[in-house]
Amino acid sequence: MPDLRCRCPAPLDGDHHQNVHGVFVMSLRALVLLLFLQPLQWSRAQQPQLPMVELFAGMHRIEAEVAASPESRAIGLMQRGFLAPQRGMLFVFPEIAKHCMWMRNTLLPLSVAFLDEKGVVINVEDMQPKSDDNHCASRPARYALEMNLGWFRSRGFSAGLAITGIEKVGLPR
Repeated sequence: MPDLRCRCPAPLDGDHHQNVHGVFVMSLRALVLLLFLQPLQWSRAQQPQLPMVELFAGMHRIEAEVAASPESRAIGLMQRGFLAPQRGMLFVFPEIAKHCMWMRNTLLPLSVAFLDEKGVVINVEDMQPKSDDNHCASRPARYALEMNLGWFRSRGFSAGLAITGIEKVGLPR
C-alpha cells in the first residue's frame, strides 16, 4: 500500500528563510516595475513614429511631432504618460476650418493653440485629460499646436502672436 502522507519539506532555518524571503521580495518588486512600465511601452507601440519640426514661440524652442495624416491626427497624444516641457504636437489640417480638439484617451492635461496659415495664434484653450469636451478654434485655422497645460500662458503667448517655423511643414495631401 502506498504511503499517502504529505511529504512536506523540512522547516526552514533562519538564514535560508531570509534568503527565500529576500528573493521573493526582489521578484515581487521586479514584477511591479514591469507591470508599471508595460503600459507605457504598449502606448508607444500604438503610435507611429512621426516627423519632427523645430518651431519657435518668440525665443522659446519647440520640438513638435507633426500629425498630418488622418490617422496621426486621430491618435494625437493619446495614451502618452509624459510630454517633455519643450515637446508638443502640431496638427496640420488639409483645409482651413473651425477645427475642434478633444481629449478622449489622453492622459495629460494640455493647452492647444489654434493657428492660422501663417502660424499666428487665433486662440488658446486649456484641456483636461480623458474628456470628450470640444475645444474649438474661434475662427478658421490651418494648424493646432498642443503643449503641456499652461505652456502658452506661462510664456505670455496669446492671440495675435506668431509661432515661427510653420513654413517648414508641408500641407497634407
